[in-house]
Amino acid sequence: MSTFTNEYGQPIGAPVPGWSQRPVPGAVTLEGTYCRLEPLDVARHGHDLYAAYRAAPDGRDWTYLSVGPFAEAQDYLRHLEAAARSEDPRHLAVIERKTGKAVGTLALMRMDPTNGVIEVGFVTFSPLLKRTPISTEAQYLLMAHVFDELGYRRYEWKCDSLNAPSRAAAERLGFKFEGIFRQATVYKGRNRDTAWFSILDTEWPAQKQAFQAWLAAENFDEQGQQRKSLGDLRRLQSV
Repeated sequence: MSTFTNEYGQPIGAPVPGWSQRPVPGAVTLEGTYCRLEPLDVARHGHDLYAAYRAAPDGRDWTYLSVGPFAEAQDYLRHLEAAARSEDPRHLAVIERKTGKAVGTLALMRMDPTNGVIEVGFVTFSPLLKRTPISTEAQYLLMAHVFDELGYRRYEWKCDSLNAPSRAAAERLGFKFEGIFRQATVYKGRNRDTAWFSILDTEWPAQKQAFQAWLAAENFDEQGQQRKSLGDLRRLQSV
């Protein structure tokens, strides 16, 4: 409930002093410990990405995406050419530092620099990336760029409401569920009710500390297994 009122006694939103339009995300490279994010490039990344996605046993990873699956490399590379040219969404390749190979992509999209709102989407992580520190660090690097460098106020995650793995990933990463937009879109000839999630700039400092603690070398044992979960570390930040 708002604690601010105007001269008529009506409740109004909190002031945002000194607010100005945020920069539109550009072509950046973001360096991490386990991975690097860099602008998507067909020549550099295309064949590595297609090979990484082909490591999956079937096409289920594409069910809730608006594109794919791609039976032939050329079909995928044509899609990638269009994605690489796009500025909204702005796609980035996830590069595994150990091998130097691209193992997935994600994008910043639905950019609203006037209000400081942006969405992460087109998260397309291959089996080489899933359930590894790379997948978490890739998300962290992009969040840190949006909040710390670009100064946005709201970072969104949206997915098909039936996409249980995506919803679980959003919650693990600290996004707060906001509700369902019914019959929001049509894709692949079917209806999509969209689940909305977000992280706000006021929530980011605690989220950032939890990410950094989870990604720290001491949080992993000799077999590479986590000692504390991201959720546990986030709860410790709120104590």
